[in-house]
Amino acid sequence: MKTIFALLFSAALFAQPGLYKITYLKSSNGSLIDKQDPVVVFADANQTIVTSREAIDKKATYPYESIYINRQDFSYRQLAHLSAGNFALMTDSTSIGKQTFEITGQTKTILGYRCELAKTVINSNTIELWFTRDLPLRAAPGVLGTMLGLVLEVTRNGNFTTLATSVEPVTAIPASVAFPKQKIPATDALTYRDQVWKSRFTTLPVFKKQVVNFTDNVKHQGDIRRFASGTVIVKKIRIPEIKPGSQVFVNLTEQSNGDAYDRTGSVFIIPTDRKLSFLNGLEETIKTLPVYDNGNGKAYQGVALTPDYLPLVELMRFFTPFGISHYNTIKLKNRVWQDSVYFRQDISDLRPMLSGKEVWIGAQIGNYDKGGHRVSLDLTIHPDNSSVNPENFVLPLFNTNNVMEMAGQEYGTMFNVDKGLEVTFTLTAAVKDAKLRYITTGHGGWENGDEFVKKKNTLFLNGKQVFSFVPWRTDCGSYRTFNPASGNFDNGLSSSDYSRSNWCPGMVTYPVYIDLGNLEAGEHTIQVKIPMGKPEGTSFSAWNVSGVLLGNTN
Repeated sequence: MKTIFALLFSAALFAQPGLYKITYLKSSNGSLIDKQDPVVVFADANQTIVTSREAIDKKATYPYESIYINRQDFSYRQLAHLSAGNFALMTDSTSIGKQTFEITGQTKTILGYRCELAKTVINSNTIELWFTRDLPLRAAPGVLGTMLGLVLEVTRNGNFTTLATSVEPVTAIPASVAFPKQKIPATDALTYRDQVWKSRFTTLPVFKKQVVNFTDNVKHQGDIRRFASGTVIVKKIRIPEIKPGSQVFVNLTEQSNGDAYDRTGSVFIIPTDRKLSFLNGLEETIKTLPVYDNGNGKAYQGVALTPDYLPLVELMRFFTPFGISHYNTIKLKNRVWQDSVYFRQDISDLRPMLSGKEVWIGAQIGNYDKGGHRVSLDLTIHPDNSSVNPENFVLPLFNTNNVMEMAGQEYGTMFNVDKGLEVTFTLTAAVKDAKLRYITTGHGGWENGDEFVKKKNTLFLNGKQVFSFVPWRTDCGSYRTFNPASGNFDNGLSSSDYSRSNWCPGMVTYPVYIDLGNLEAGEHTIQVKIPMGKPEGTSFSAWNVSGVLLGNTN
């Protein structure tokens, strides 16, 4: 008959045992997980310690955790080793006693012990625990079920199992897993989890609530350099070695500091390993940068690779909402405005340009407002043992996003003639599985401008078409709560609701990856064509496109 087993603090259920060591292995869908660190539990009359074999052998990778359960009152301490000599500690005196289970009456034998089945549901996950009363122990491979008896098997959702492989008496708890003698201040559970989570990856801070605005009084601020009337900020940072297979993210938080409008933003790296770099244009004048000329009569500064110059490598293209935070005082019924917008993007494919290098990283928001915007920016590096063979070759080819707009850099209007954008590059070695990391957004005009009109992007490699698509976003209305200052129209829509050429106010435009096949050593040409709309009065269209060649030279 099924019963509900409510956990009560009872010290007399079992006789006092000696010390036992229980080892557990994990499996998924019936197969043992490769290269796992077995869970090891030590249990006696006074305490239960949940740890791992690598922690016992002093080979565990930081961060790692151990749990110390007091058998007298079933309080516990959870200790995280964040790094050598650096700990986080959480204490809990109530949660074990609040655990409840359904005892099903089912039984089976594990390692020769008669076990009973208990069930519970946690966060919509069904947990099944097989426990035995044959030994005078109360322990489990975690906190859950530690008062039932000796838990020998735990299965989550029928497919992930932690199973005891041995139960053996021992004479002592290894000194390597004993609770440290030094005094460690305890924190609340939320702070503890945050400390453990953040210790699992490396965070490289770049900017913190840095103003990006338009001003005639531009001043550098410590190691942060400001250019283009304050609309471009740049900082040099050192990036540690990033192991192949690891993941790298760029994270940016933006708030309006007075500007009410949606603006184009970009996070970028300035390559400096050729004679000229974009830094020359920032520090001196835009005229120092090489010019791309496609015959339409305009000079486009610093947009394309040359033998002496590499264009900006765009990490992230983002778009500010209409006045987020600063204009949250605007009231609309049933609207609760967001206080900031958070952008996060995986940039792991650019690892070869980052790993172990000192780089100039910058951010830009094109605006003409003296208050402008505030941005916070960091990079996070997440170690991983992925078997995927990452790219080891990165070559920036073009970037027409005029990040120095406020210092005279030409808009990306080269698509008004058939040639469009054409870049020739030379490979000193063959590149396998080459891909173009391509970001594109259309801008300008009003309702007839390319911001609001679907336009096909067509790309050619060595004269042959390799890709064609219409970049378009129809989900802009999803971001309405980020746009308090967005204008409202007679048709019931707001400006931020309208579909656009691959962007919305308050979102990131993600790259498209275009397969180019295997490229031989030598000279190649890539071309981008877009049927850009013609100017109407003082309004004109432009396209911000950036392209980086990725691949392997192995």
